[in-house]
Amino acid sequence: MRRCLCVAFALLVCGFAAAQGRAGTCADLKEIVETGIDRYFTAEEISDEIFARIDGRSFKRGGRIRREELRYVRVLHHTPSGEVHYGELICNRLIARDLVEIFRALYDEKYPIERMVLIDEYDAQDKSSMEANNTSAFNYREIRNTGKLSNHSYGMAVDVNPLYNPCVIRRKNGTLSVDPEKGRPYADRTKTFPMKITREDACYREFVKHGFEWGGAWHSLKDYQHFEKKL
Repeated sequence: MRRCLCVAFALLVCGFAAAQGRAGTCADLKEIVETGIDRYFTAEEISDEIFARIDGRSFKRGGRIRREELRYVRVLHHTPSGEVHYGELICNRLIARDLVEIFRALYDEKYPIERMVLIDEYDAQDKSSMEANNTSAFNYREIRNTGKLSNHSYGMAVDVNPLYNPCVIRRKNGTLSVDPEKGRPYADRTKTFPMKITREDACYREFVKHGFEWGGAWHSLKDYQHFEKKL
C-alpha cells in the first residue's frame, strides 16, 4: 500500500513538474498524455516568483496597471518544426480566459507559433522580442512618439509571430516603415510564407471569434501581428 502511494505521489509530482516546464523548451508529450492536457492551459494570479521576473522590466511600479489586474497564462504550442513547446504570457485578467481558449484551439489545430516567452526574457525590449519572432502580450510602454499608453500596457493586446507579421506604415513619400525592420521581407502580403496571418488564417479566426480586433485590418497602418480588445 505504501509503495502504491509513493508511486502515485511520484506521478503527481512528475505531472506537476511537466505542467510547470520552462517556457520556450520542448514539452514531454508522454507526460502530457498521462497527466491530462487541460492542466497545461491555465491562467493564474501573478505569483511572487513571476513578479520578480517582470518587476522593473515589463511591469513599472507607479504605472496605471496594478499587479492584481494581471494574469499569468501557461499554454502549449506547436513550433514550425513540429515540436510542442511550453509557452507563457502575461495579460489582463479580463482576457485571460479568452487566451487560454484561443491558444488551446490553435494547439488542437497544430497552428505554428515559433516562440512564446515573457518579453522580460528580452529585457522588455520590443525590437529584440519581435526579431526573435516571440509571441507576447503585456508590456507597459508608451506608443512611439505619442506619450499615450499602448493596449499592451494594460495587458489587452497580443502580438503573434511578429517577425513574419510586422507593423507596416506607408509614409507620405511612398516609402514603408517596417517594425521590426528584419520583418521587411514579409511586409509584402501578396507573397506566401510560413506563419503569415490573413483573414483566412486560424489565428485570425480564433481571436476575432473571442471579440478581438486585428491590426491587419486597420487603415492608417497595418499591424499584422497585433490582436487587441478595448478596455
